[in-house]
Order: sequence, then C-alpha cells, then structure tokens
Amino acid sequence: MVSHSKNKPSYKISTHQYFDELGALFTLLPLTTRMISSPGAVYGKYKISYTTDTVPIKLRWFDLEKPAFLAESSQIYLELALLQYGINHVYAIYNSFRQEQVDPTHLSEFHHIEYEGKVTQERNMEIILGLIKKIVKDLLSYNENDLSYFLNNDDLKELESVTKLPKIPTVTFREALEQLYQDTQDRRYKLFTLKEFGRWEEIRLTEINGGIIGITEFPLLEVPFYHASVPDKEPQVAENTDIIWPGYIEIVGSGHRIRSFKELKEKAEIFELPKEDYEPYIQSRRYQRYVESSGFGLGWERFLQGILKMPFIWNVAHFPRIHTTLKP
Repeated sequence: MVSHSKNKPSYKISTHQYFDELGALFTLLPLTTRMISSPGAVYGKYKISYTTDTVPIKLRWFDLEKPAFLAESSQIYLELALLQYGINHVYAIYNSFRQEQVDPTHLSEFHHIEYEGKVTQERNMEIILGLIKKIVKDLLSYNENDLSYFLNNDDLKELESVTKLPKIPTVTFREALEQLYQDTQDRRYKLFTLKEFGRWEEIRLTEINGGIIGITEFPLLEVPFYHASVPDKEPQVAENTDIIWPGYIEIVGSGHRIRSFKELKEKAEIFELPKEDYEPYIQSRRYQRYVESSGFGLGWERFLQGILKMPFIWNVAHFPRIHTTLKP
C-alpha cells in the first residue's frame, strides 16, 4: 500500500497534503515522556480494569530515579505545541507504544496520525472525516489494482461510499447501549458503563447502524482524564467521539480538551497525577495565548486492517512488534 512512485501517494503523503491545505504544522515530538496521555491506568484512584486508559511501557532513563514512559500518544505535546504564536493546527505521524498483549486488533507498537487544533469538537469531526476521505480517495485513485488484490467489486464500492459521506453519523453511548439491549435483550446493557462494552459491541453497532458510526458522550471517569465534560449532563459524560469502522472496531479516538485551569486541576487530583510531572500541562490553561482545542488520533494499522478487511492486524504491518518477541 506504500508506493515510491510520484504518481502514487502513500498514506503519509496523503496525510501531509491534507494537513498542509489545512495550514497545520507538522510537529516533531519526543517518544519518551513522564506525561503520558492516559495516566488513569497507572496513577488514578479511579483506576478500573475496564477503563479505556492504556498502560504505557516503562523504561529506565539513564540514572534518573523515576522511570520514563514510551509515548502511547502524542496528544499532550501537541496541545503544548499549540501555545506557539500564530499556530492554530498541529499534527504528527508517530510510533505509539502500549503495554497490551497483541490480539487480532491490537499491536504493542503501532503508528498514530494525530491532530490538535483550536477548533470545536464539531469542527474536529469534520477534519477527521476529511482526512479519512482524502486517504480513501487517494487509495482508490492511485492504488486500485493493489486494493483489488484484497477486495472484490462490492467491497470497492462500499469503500467508495465512505468518500461521499456528508458527515459521520453518531449515537450517544447511552443510545448505543439501548440499541444493544434492543438487539440482544441482555440486561448488561442497561448499566451505564464501559465494563461490558468491547470489540463485539463495537462491531455489532456498525451492523445495526449500517456502516461507519461515531459513539459520543462516554462516562466521564471511564475515559482518559483530558476530555472535557458535556455541560449539564447527569451522570457526567465526556465531550468525545470514538469512530468505529464497519465490521471492525474503533479507528479514531477524539474529543474536546478540558477548558479551564480549575477543571483540569480538579481532574488531576481525581486521577492523582504526579504534580511535578504534569505541571507544564496543567499550567497551560493559565497561558495568555491558550485557546480551547479539540483533537484526535487515528491508528494507521487498525484503519488499514478495516479498509482491507484483514482478519489480523499484524497482516497489515511490515514489521509487526508484538509482546512475545523483539524480532521482526
């Protein structure tokens, strides 16, 4: 799927072209950090086994007392990059590392396309759809023969239909649970929690809704700490959206970021974030140039797996890194 021909853009070229037109700044970021973007799995007193927080990979950094983490997302640093004068959009294409056992839809090391901008979550969703359309259009225009090796004509038509979507249809998490209950009559889905919400549920929701679907407003304390809350909702829910590819699982996680210093400080206390590590991020809300932002991360291998309808995610990685070996 990656060609060196000038006439056949790879996903990186398509992504760069798209964000160049948006006026976004490509940003080089560290792969080691103390500020992981999903710290609830490590620090939070609300740490729960089914949270969508991810567990980072620790490593020793020279002779420092505290460990460093390999980045599992670039989102926090992209937010800080937005503090630069005159910069309204930033993006990165980077490796991400997660201490997860490899399964058909997860890799221990994968690639993220990540964006952060001084935009609303509504505009953020438009940018996500625009990127998906751009990549799919370029694949269909320049790599149709390659796609035909994996997909039949009906598959190609189904893929092309994504490029004609006016917007990504969405349901709230509560509505999604109700759809699952109506479908199965299983009373597990009467509980407003992510505890019983996994791969099967995501796939089934794309079948119920007839294609790609966005799920919004997850329980606030069961998703990463940086998501803003939707005002005047009880129980509290996040202003976020996960996008599920038809027949597969989440390919994009997105959301609006916590707006104020007060709210971010309170959230840091709930998750028991180490103050000395997260202070630069927390203090960003007091910065004179701070403007509210939204952003997203698109997992490239997961997206490509869905496009090609492959059963195993490691089939779409040139050198898949899995938890049982360091060899290619």
